[in-house]
Amino acid sequence: MGESNNINPFENYSGSLNISRPIGLVLLLGLVFIVAVIVAKLQIIGVGLILALVFGGVYIYYLFCFPIIGFYTAIALNFILLGVGRYVKGLPLGFGIDGILVLTYLALFMNKFRTRIDWTPTKKDITLLVIIWFGYSIFQLANPEARSVAAWVSGRGIAFYPFLFVPLTLMFINTQKRLDYFFYVWAFFSILGTLKGIMQMTMGVDFAEQEWLNEGSYKTHILFGKLRVFSFYSDAGQFGANQGYTGVVFLIYAMSHTKYASKLFFIFVGLLGIYGMVISGTRGALSVPIAGFMTYFVLSKNIKVLSVGIAFLVIVFIFFKFTSIGQGNAQIRRMRTAFDPNDASLQVRLDNQKILKNYLASRPFGGGIGHGGTKAQKYLPHAFLSNVATDSWYVLIWVEQGIIGLLLHLGILFYVMAKASLIVMFKIKDTFLKYKISALIGGMAGIMVASYGNAVLGQMPTALLIYATMAIVLNTEVFEKEIKDKELELVKL
Repeated sequence: MGESNNINPFENYSGSLNISRPIGLVLLLGLVFIVAVIVAKLQIIGVGLILALVFGGVYIYYLFCFPIIGFYTAIALNFILLGVGRYVKGLPLGFGIDGILVLTYLALFMNKFRTRIDWTPTKKDITLLVIIWFGYSIFQLANPEARSVAAWVSGRGIAFYPFLFVPLTLMFINTQKRLDYFFYVWAFFSILGTLKGIMQMTMGVDFAEQEWLNEGSYKTHILFGKLRVFSFYSDAGQFGANQGYTGVVFLIYAMSHTKYASKLFFIFVGLLGIYGMVISGTRGALSVPIAGFMTYFVLSKNIKVLSVGIAFLVIVFIFFKFTSIGQGNAQIRRMRTAFDPNDASLQVRLDNQKILKNYLASRPFGGGIGHGGTKAQKYLPHAFLSNVATDSWYVLIWVEQGIIGLLLHLGILFYVMAKASLIVMFKIKDTFLKYKISALIGGMAGIMVASYGNAVLGQMPTALLIYATMAIVLNTEVFEKEIKDKELELVKL
């Protein structure tokens, strides 16, 4: 009793003693009152709001302590944001990725406020390339053909996301352990994606998904009475291509693990990804594993592996092109049409490209970012470009940024692929690191090929995965240095 009366009033209070101070007690009672009013007025929504504020506060605290959390959060949002948009209407969820990336940079600045940020890891050729691409996209605001700033904002991710995400990847994914964490986060959401797709296929869609179909998506997602599974992704095309992407990356990545449990887990993730691709009914997605694995066979520089791989791909081609095996299965039947050069859908796309070619002949900078395809009808309902379907990712780039933008975009992609391939084939000595980098290169090659038929590459969730890949495969020296340092430590022991 005597001790409590001898507390020095000039010393700082801590713990529960703060409540004994008048100001602390008043603040506590005020907080309780505000919470009570919010819950009483808003009821269940109020409870949700309070919980969101509490969890949000905790998240912000840890983000500012460990900025890498923002990187993984962006990957997570990259997967689920569009799906959440089907349930939560009226909120600008599209800016969620922007917000978390900007917040991550702010956390990085505050975390290193006293010591200054070491930007050395970002001084790479890939950083320069995304800066050039970003600069060209900013220039598009002055494009004389552009009519809407709002449309440009809607298409900002085409350059804004690689500009922000590539440097973050170079800063944060600088050890093999962190690289493995990146794969684990990717694996987790891909598993969820396929499981959700299986639910749609076996149990049907829920109320929000049905509403999305009713708004017009049924035209492309219910064919001959069969649902094209889309999971919580933007559409079946993105779901199928991204799951094929996952299949390629993780089946190759599994070989980089010596532990039996880890190897089985990643093989499971890869096979589940391939299954997700099949149930999506997306024809163009089939090119992802074909191109992806073919790229890996070449990177291996092993004649036996290359021969077996080519033989396997030939068998797959013969199966779809020259047989009718499995024709009773709706997914296989639809994928088989991808090998038909006279397919009606393909002819429509080719006709649209002829129309666009004439229009763009005198427009080397294109029609402006956000101005191409049916998505632009929200801003320019009567414009010529918004009433011609683009379908292909490369056609979209061509339409919006012209032949100059298309050449620049392709130049960056092929530069990354060529340099990374040479690094794997002739520079990296560690076998397991080769598997990891080859997995990413193979997956990127598959997405690049698939993007000719569908607008896959720059859309969520494939977008941030590709941008991270571009940074990782051109930053292999940090992983090689880590391996060499560990070897030197073992020698010293």
